[in-house]
Amino acid sequence: MSNLFTSSIGKKFLMSLAGLFLITFLLVHLGINLLLIFNEDPMVFNRVAHFMGTNILVKIFEFVLFGGFLLHIIYALILQIQNWLARPKRYHKISKSETSAFSRWVIHTAVIILTFLVIHIADFYYKAKFGSGEEILFDGILYHDFSSMVFAKFKIPGFVIFYIASFLVLGFHLIHGFQSAFKTLGLNNRRITPVINILSLLYTFIVVGGFTAIPLVIYFQ
Repeated sequence: MSNLFTSSIGKKFLMSLAGLFLITFLLVHLGINLLLIFNEDPMVFNRVAHFMGTNILVKIFEFVLFGGFLLHIIYALILQIQNWLARPKRYHKISKSETSAFSRWVIHTAVIILTFLVIHIADFYYKAKFGSGEEILFDGILYHDFSSMVFAKFKIPGFVIFYIASFLVLGFHLIHGFQSAFKTLGLNNRRITPVINILSLLYTFIVVGGFTAIPLVIYFQ
């Protein structure tokens, strides 16, 4: 069991599992956020957000989610540093596995995504948890007015550009991460690999397309 946490293969395995978990979470997060543009009543989004913030099972899931983020980030950094230390000098010839832009720039895209994540948490999650966000009374219940917060943010041109650019970068990260995770888990052969590659592109298109459509629709409304 200790080898699972200390060996290079074990770290890659855990990082892949955490990555797949986060990939699943992104779809759920997208589904909730799409309520902003597919439902005219802003309280629908606020009530769903309220449920996600107060339900005990969801609260437990939050710890799992943050654990998944930390696990993925920590092991990714450890593996990257180990790779750098193992080859302090650049190879004269780059292998085919390194010619992919998705693979070659994965650590750089990860840094940008982490920066966006910190800003995103500070904008919404932190305000909700510590009561500094706007609130609205509806049917005798006090809700955080996340809908108004999001709409206000997406009326700022600079924020919209930053948000969309961040998700385009995430798209590069997702394509490599999706494919790499299944390879690490042993799903890598002539029949399965092409299917996984197609699914990675389809998944990335849906996630990036959905998340970038939201600020565009709101901004041009």
